[in-house]
Amino acid sequence: MRIGELARRTGVTTRALRYYEEQSLLTAERSDSGQRHYSESAVDRIQLIRQLYAAGLSSKVIAELTTCVIDGKATPELLQRLAAEREHLDRRIADLAHARDRLASVIDGASANVRTGAPCRRDS
Repeated sequence: MRIGELARRTGVTTRALRYYEEQSLLTAERSDSGQRHYSESAVDRIQLIRQLYAAGLSSKVIAELTTCVIDGKATPELLQRLAAEREHLDRRIADLAHARDRLASVIDGASANVRTGAPCRRDS
């Protein structure tokens, strides 16, 4: 498929797809006229890239972690790196869950204040 179709199917701009290529996250075949052509598997690859970006990983880290997706080979070092990134995400998730719980407490206090006029609680 050509770049425009891949962009439409994945919801990613053509500029982003070109950037992914520059960062070695995505590969394309070139026609004689220089047009990019992508395989069907590029759709899944873009979804993975977007998920990893959303998780806060940099393009450099994504390129390092997804080598086995490209060449089909994993190494013990890659497995260790993947596990370390998962642990990092687990810590971030726990931190976000804690922040969400604190925000819920603030919302509860503010709601009580609106209903009753009682001062908002001061949680530490």
